[in-house]
Amino acid sequence: MLEGMTAVMTATAAEKQPVAASRRRSGDSALYAAMAAVVALAWWVSTRGYYTSGDRIGYWLGVAGGVLMLLLFSYPLRKHFRFAHRWGKVKWWFVVHMVLGIGGPLLILLHSTFRLRSLNATIALASMLIVAGSGIVGRFLYLRIHRDLLGRRENLAELQRKAGLAEGEIRSRFRFAPEVARRLLAFESAALGGSSGWTLVLRRIVILPIRERRVYRQCRSELTARLRVIATEQGWDRDHARRRRRLALRITHQYLQAVVRVGQFAAYERLFALWHVLHVPFVVLLVITACFHIFAVHAY
Repeated sequence: MLEGMTAVMTATAAEKQPVAASRRRSGDSALYAAMAAVVALAWWVSTRGYYTSGDRIGYWLGVAGGVLMLLLFSYPLRKHFRFAHRWGKVKWWFVVHMVLGIGGPLLILLHSTFRLRSLNATIALASMLIVAGSGIVGRFLYLRIHRDLLGRRENLAELQRKAGLAEGEIRSRFRFAPEVARRLLAFESAALGGSSGWTLVLRRIVILPIRERRVYRQCRSELTARLRVIATEQGWDRDHARRRRRLALRITHQYLQAVVRVGQFAAYERLFALWHVLHVPFVVLLVITACFHIFAVHAY
């Protein structure tokens, strides 16, 4: 029995708690909070009466925003056309693309002073907000199948290797608690099984994290009870028992999160492919409405 617990300690002594997913969530939250704060600041400035959309300041804010939006097309140009393949690394172009995708709409919002004064302006602004919102969704999906914004793409085999998804390994690590090993392997089988389809995609994205938390609570209860028995039998002091429990819970949590990530990988890939199909018509709509708005402003 002690051998099983020792195997857990040996197998994971050099492992550190993975923090990539946590950092990504924190980074996402910080970015969205910053975007909300900047939009709120832009709204506050636009309501102070310092300028109007038709005066010189408002006009050039619109021009600057339009130029930034136009520069967004440099990324697909660099990515898809052979003559542009030597214009630096795609990963840095993508970062610039994201920055322009935030800065351009922000300047357009400042230009509009958050007021809709004509039908063509309303349609143009709505189209821009749809494209900007679509870009935010695209970024969210992109980061679920890449390590970061620099485009170092993960693959399913790599995720499975990191997760240690092998029945023998799990049974070895949790030899001292076979019921926990059985529960973890059952969760893995359910998470990674099933036929393809949109129902499976939604289940893996929405339901799987909920099931993961439930299984973790069950495993935590079983591990606590089992380690209490082992501690009594082996005569562990309180600090030693606490360290063993903390390590076992960390391994369990780490494994369950890895299984969820592997299960969701293909689902996010499919959603990202669908997003690509939908994003292009939104961009075309934006270009048409923006051109019409510019023409209307200068013609009348």
